[in-house]
Order: sequence, then structure tokens, then C-alpha cells
Amino acid sequence: MSAPRPVTHVIFDMDGLILDTERLYTIASQAVCSQYGKDFTWDIKVKQMGKKEIESVRIIIDELQLPLTPEEYIEKWRAEQINLFPTAPFLPGAEKLIKHLHDNNIPIAIATGSNSWSYNLKTSNHKEVFDLFHHVVKSSDDPDVKNGKPAPDCFHVCRNRFDSIPSPEKVLVFEDASNGVLAAHSAGMQVVWVPDPRADKTETSKLATLTINSLEEFNPQDFGLPTYCS
Repeated sequence: MSAPRPVTHVIFDMDGLILDTERLYTIASQAVCSQYGKDFTWDIKVKQMGKKEIESVRIIIDELQLPLTPEEYIEKWRAEQINLFPTAPFLPGAEKLIKHLHDNNIPIAIATGSNSWSYNLKTSNHKEVFDLFHHVVKSSDDPDVKNGKPAPDCFHVCRNRFDSIPSPEKVLVFEDASNGVLAAHSAGMQVVWVPDPRADKTETSKLATLTINSLEEFNPQDFGLPTYCS
């Protein structure tokens, strides 16, 4: 962990950071696994978080020895997601922070492991907030993102799509997954980690610039960003 330094641009992960979708992913995954008498565990989920969809699916198939191809699993998985994802609420502090940064002309973007199909479902009831982002990198079907997190590809691509491209150290990333923290750190960016309470913080917290329990705890001024109005 290093001391926070002033930043000019901000990149958000989405799942489990802005929206409470990781819980919904777990429900959908368990629904599929239950068809084969298998349990979707936290240990498997940790390995998946932040990765491209196809990489994530291969992990669960391999870990549980499911008699499915990735394509067959995805078809069943998406059938469960269709009704779940539009119900995803904002996580505490997320909407407030996004609107605050936008209102103060801080360039903001999203770098998510999601594809366009799932992104559109998850954000369908929150268009007014997600329209505030300058751009969104959907790693699972973005041709410029060759490798999913923990590779830094999505963050490099996201940084390069700002109108005025900042240096990596001037970018602050918000992440909930250890894979995302590793990716942001590898990209040379500062990163605020908001981990799941079940996460092992031993190693990842050493790479994060700051670790907090909720976005409600974040103080923008610590990174040279405009202070919240009282």
C-alpha cells in the first residue's frame, strides 16, 4: 500500500462495485450447478471475478467437472440472468460518487468484465446514471481487450479512450475483486479496493492504494478530487 497521490481521471469496475450483481451471479451460477448436483462455492467465485465471460465459464466447468461445453453453460446461465440482472440495485455510496465526479467535470469511465448483452440488462433500470460515463469498456466482447483481469489490458484500453489521455499514475481505479486490483496495479494505476467481506485481504491489500469497506467511506479529497458538498 502506498500513499494516495492526486488523480485527474477515474475508472470504475461495475459488478460488485457499482451494482449489487455479484450476488445475482451467484444465484444464477448455483441454479445451473444444482442441475448437476454441484455447489457453486466462494473459492470458485473468487477465481472467476473480473474475468471475461468465457474464461469465467471455463473455470466453473473445470472446477466442478460439469458435463457441458462453455457454450452450453452460457446458454443455461443467461437464461437465469435474464430476470435477475434488471433488478440489480446500486451498492452504498456508488450513485452519489458517480454523480459527484461527473458534476465536478472529472472524466469517468467503466472497465468491466461483462459483455454488451449482460451490461445492457444490468443497467436497464439505471440509464440516467450510466449515461454519465464518458465511455464503457466491456471486456468480454471488446476486440481491443485481449486478456481479462488480472491482466491489465482493459485498463490500458479504457485509459486510452479518454479525450485527453492521462498518464497511468493519474488514474484512480475502483475495484471489488482481487483480480481487478492486480490488473489496475499492473497497469500502473492507483486503486481503491472495496472487497467482499469474505475476501482474503492478506496479499491484495498490499497492492491497493486504499482498502475500504464501502464507497460510502471514500473521501475524494484524499486523491486531490473535489470534496463532497455538505
